[in-house]
Amino acid sequence: MPQALERADGSWAWVVLLATMVTQGLTLGFPTCIGIFFTELQWEFQASNSETSWFPSILTAVLHMAGPLCSILVGRFGCRVTVMLGGVLASLGMVANSFSHNLSQLYFTAGFITGLGMCFSFQSSITVLGFYFVRRRVLANALASMGVSLGITLWPLLSRYLLENLGWRGTFLVFGGIFLHCCICGAIIRPVATSVAPETKECPPPPPETPALGCLAACGRTIQRHLAFDILRHNTGYCVYILGVMWSVLGFPLPQVFLVPYAMWHSVDEQQAALLISIIGFSNIFLRPLAGLMAGRPAFASHRKYLFSLALLLNGLTNLVCAASGDFWVLVGYCLAYSVSMSGIGALIFQVLMDIVPMDQFPRALGLFTVLDGLAFLISPPLAGLLLDATNNFSYVFYMSSFFLISAALFMGGSFYALQKKEQGKQAVAADALERDLFLEAKDGPGKQRSPEIMCQSSRQPRPAGVNKHLWGCPASSRTSHEWLLWPKAVLQAKQTALGWNSPT
Repeated sequence: MPQALERADGSWAWVVLLATMVTQGLTLGFPTCIGIFFTELQWEFQASNSETSWFPSILTAVLHMAGPLCSILVGRFGCRVTVMLGGVLASLGMVANSFSHNLSQLYFTAGFITGLGMCFSFQSSITVLGFYFVRRRVLANALASMGVSLGITLWPLLSRYLLENLGWRGTFLVFGGIFLHCCICGAIIRPVATSVAPETKECPPPPPETPALGCLAACGRTIQRHLAFDILRHNTGYCVYILGVMWSVLGFPLPQVFLVPYAMWHSVDEQQAALLISIIGFSNIFLRPLAGLMAGRPAFASHRKYLFSLALLLNGLTNLVCAASGDFWVLVGYCLAYSVSMSGIGALIFQVLMDIVPMDQFPRALGLFTVLDGLAFLISPPLAGLLLDATNNFSYVFYMSSFFLISAALFMGGSFYALQKKEQGKQAVAADALERDLFLEAKDGPGKQRSPEIMCQSSRQPRPAGVNKHLWGCPASSRTSHEWLLWPKAVLQAKQTALGWNSPT
């Protein structure tokens, strides 16, 4: 059945943006409410903190690590079908989870199956948003991330209400019906016309001699096509960004998992403890679009990497406040401060990735990015659970979170600054070489050119009196490529005389 293609930056793009907001609220907003069930599940299955932590760990890890599989489905069936498939899987996982009798079944149903479905819906909506918006891409990403804020606000309140009335099994059964709304959001996503040239289909290679080797080669080609290992090797900025985000992820999800148990450990009422997460989400509703608008301004376009590092640094510092006191009003102030940094991280994390890699390579870059981050998500909560079992003190969990976030922020900020200085140095050398070529071509004519070694050696003459030292020597990194045209005639004559040139140009 033929379908009309929607154009980028059109009116239907805003409808797709609304569907993406709902999808992100249902998927990325859901893991923040798991802390409300933490104590209930721990008592139900008589499990330790580390064993119970594997549930949010597996869910969040699969949510990020299934990116390459999502890319394959998007390439084969499109974003619409993939989002709807994700909604069905997430629903089936939550319904099956309501009948779990041990933690292993919980890990597989609510952890793996639901996480897989949430990944399909979330990453497909992010990918299609990059093609629907070109001129307002920064604003679109910020508004879409506002859906996460809505999810963080509503999921804890709904979870607390359903848990008191239906228990955790009945609550997860209701959640299964809620996740079916991802299918409606997927139906809204129409195919969009892109400016990317269609891939040229090559002739299939000859069949291999050994079937096993042919299978391995096919797997290798599939991995190379959907995971950006080539970008990781050749793009230093992409490598720095992945390493920094991976290290920060070891600490970033911990407050969202352990804040409610931490508040209840300090004798805070259950309703008030659940309200803390909602405060974070409600604040982000207003802060994320504001952060996206600021990051989208031309004055901040070249500094988004540093703004992201600053947001991570502030996020780590605010966790120290939470570890200092468990009083409810102190925790409320912590949640407000935490929301400021969290809004910056949410608004910038995908936009910085789009700035580092070209848009036509973004799905592959996003796939590898989410796989490696998923490994960190898989390790982080159980590692904090082991620390909690060993110390029986929730404060050490927040100290651990602060350490990873602050160190990651310093690493990324310093690395991006060093890469920027290195790039500026290369550009200065290239501009200096172009300037020397233009200068010699103006003197000797277009047919005569000297090698860079001879040009540099000939310019190392004693500087004549009256010639500015900044306009003499090799290299002249402080000059632009056409600045010699603006030199005074006396300066040109002095320099030509010192170099042995007879007539001025």
